[in-house]
Amino acid sequence: MKNVMIIDASPLFREFLRDKLSTEKVSVSVAQGKRDAFTKMISTLPDLVILDVQDSFEDLLEFLEKKYNDPNASRIPIIAAGPLVERSNISVLAQFGVIKYFTKPIKFDVLFESIGHILKLSFSMDVTPCVLDIHRNGNIIFIEVAQGLNREKLALLKYKLAEMIENEKMETPKVILMMTNLDLTFVDGSNLEQLLDNTLANPKIQSKNVKVLSFSSFARELINGHPRYSGIEVATNLSRVLNSLVDSSSFSCVSDLITDKILTSEEERTPGSIETRFYSDTGVIEDDDALGNVLRIAIVDDDLVILKLLENSFKSVGAACDLYNNGTEFVTGVNKHKYDLIILDIFMPGISGFDILKRLQESDSGVPIIIYSQATQKDAVVQALSLGAKRYLVKPQKPEVIIQKSIELLHGKL
Repeated sequence: MKNVMIIDASPLFREFLRDKLSTEKVSVSVAQGKRDAFTKMISTLPDLVILDVQDSFEDLLEFLEKKYNDPNASRIPIIAAGPLVERSNISVLAQFGVIKYFTKPIKFDVLFESIGHILKLSFSMDVTPCVLDIHRNGNIIFIEVAQGLNREKLALLKYKLAEMIENEKMETPKVILMMTNLDLTFVDGSNLEQLLDNTLANPKIQSKNVKVLSFSSFARELINGHPRYSGIEVATNLSRVLNSLVDSSSFSCVSDLITDKILTSEEERTPGSIETRFYSDTGVIEDDDALGNVLRIAIVDDDLVILKLLENSFKSVGAACDLYNNGTEFVTGVNKHKYDLIILDIFMPGISGFDILKRLQESDSGVPIIIYSQATQKDAVVQALSLGAKRYLVKPQKPEVIIQKSIELLHGKL
């Protein structure tokens, strides 16, 4: 059985991870505090460490360097999640075995895809299209579910509600569950029960303070006929539901009440949270960092087989790769991204590796460069190194050798 250690995680993050991983037959251990975590890590040697960054970046580096210098722990991969930090700081983490760094709030489907990749496990994931939005106004929590019922998101709901209630110190929260977009039938019964059970899981949420907006006769019959949901009201009119929950004496009309209480949200995004909207909802992402990659590498080679081989190898250590199969493409695209490392061939049609080295030297980019070439002549090696290349590797090499040399080179930047 695979073992994952979770370090310094917030309750939401920790419990949600523990439940999901346990369901997938992964053993989970938990540690709070870096000293306790290091001792447990050495004794158990987990297959993966998931680290929730709560302290300063300097403290994190101190822990990672201690792990890096321990021969037993150095090879344990790490996924870290934390606040937004400088790209240069994130790339430093790769030197200590951090495979992914997710900026909070995390989109958990991407997180679990990364965990499964590292553990070499295929996690079951519900891909039913579903939009789940949660926001708060005063002591009312609005939960809107649209398109469908996704079991992954419904499982997350329990933890999101607990997080909101605790952070906002809500004593008697009232909930409006809006499902007017859903046409439910008996096949949705177990998922609807999961939705209601997770809504009521928090002891501060009483069934009498839960209102469900739905046009589904099946939803009404299930709720009204289920003793566990006694007290929950099913309605089709939002104005009437709001009037039953909110003191409307200060409003001149119901439309003012709806505008003030629903369209103006008081909730601010919680930095330590997990997204209720997932990457898989749209497949669109603004920048590569959101996928957790800690390194961005440019690979320049006219051999397409080598390009794909190196790309797959670097992906295994959490690196995003941009592939260029000639020097002209690289020169055109190099200024569009900030690279942590460049893997460069020498002899290519058009602009050669030497020409690229000269241009990079003139621009004073400071990006470390590894030459990976079939050229073995002493003059070629000397010229490449004199033009700023940090390493010269002769083809062919095993991918793990190239990765190790790359990490050693980046580690030397500290």
